[in-house]
Amino acid sequence: MIIVMKQKVSAEQVDAVSQRIRSLGYEPHIIHGESRDVIGAVGDERGKMVLQSLESMAGVEKVVPILKPYKLASREVCPEPSQVELAPGVIIGGAELIVMAGPCSVESEEQIVFTAQAVKRAGARVLRGGAFKPRTSPYSFQGMEEEGLKLLDLARQETGLPIVTEVVNPRDVELVARYADILQVGARNVQNFALLKMLGQLDKPVLLKRGMATTIQEYLMSAEYILSEGNRRVVLCERGIRTFETATRNTLDISAVPVLKEQTHLPVVIDPSHATGHAQLVPSMCYAGVAAGCDGLIVEVHPTPETAASDGPQSLRPAEFADMMLKLKRFAEVAERTLPQVGGC
Repeated sequence: MIIVMKQKVSAEQVDAVSQRIRSLGYEPHIIHGESRDVIGAVGDERGKMVLQSLESMAGVEKVVPILKPYKLASREVCPEPSQVELAPGVIIGGAELIVMAGPCSVESEEQIVFTAQAVKRAGARVLRGGAFKPRTSPYSFQGMEEEGLKLLDLARQETGLPIVTEVVNPRDVELVARYADILQVGARNVQNFALLKMLGQLDKPVLLKRGMATTIQEYLMSAEYILSEGNRRVVLCERGIRTFETATRNTLDISAVPVLKEQTHLPVVIDPSHATGHAQLVPSMCYAGVAAGCDGLIVEVHPTPETAASDGPQSLRPAEFADMMLKLKRFAEVAERTLPQVGGC
């Protein structure tokens, strides 16, 4: 249920309604709007009609059922798009198009620092890099783990860029959270509910990637796991789905962007690198994603893709990334988005 409060209600009235919701066996989630507060009451669907009694309480305007199975992610609860602070001064979901860039895997100090400096010059606002790598083959490079996290931290110190990196195992959440500004959940873990619950208890942004065979409703239910634990700083990432097509690594579902924008208030990012698997296709998909209305991009960049430990074929070289960013600025302007002043590599 959604409890819509009247305009200019007191904090005491909001608190009284929240306490009453808890006494009825539901969990209140307060959303502060521009003109009024809304309280989402989340819990067992079977007895939700008991919440209608809240309409008699002081400060309550009306009680409305939430029709979507994903309650807190739904536009019914929060009609306006959410803005998520990824790091001080870096906010996604607003006018600025946020670009995250860096290598698939952290491989060395020289590699990650050089790449971080290059993508920052080109206009990236967040550095991406994998320290823990879930791979299809157990014999493939699995990442540098904590040593990789330390190198990401060093690159952050050198450039000032916040870092986003993947957490693979629930037991590593505390470790990764000590280093990362943004914790990424990869496609293979989109329904790892134990992991999602743990991330929901943190006060850190979470970049949640869509699974290869996950429907949009299933995807938003995964986001709901994080939101229901109290963490509102969730960013969605469309990274391609598995279809019968073999020309690309996955099929980038561009239509998912406007669909998600219609269904949820959460920011939406596009990952064209994992979607296509081919570096030459990445710029076109970035432009298409911006045209479709995405709030950000996450792009793989590597100084020497031919020697990359993972995903070299889909990684742009720094000069290619810089060129793409210059062209992207024109697409962003048409989409009424802004990009920081970009320079060459």
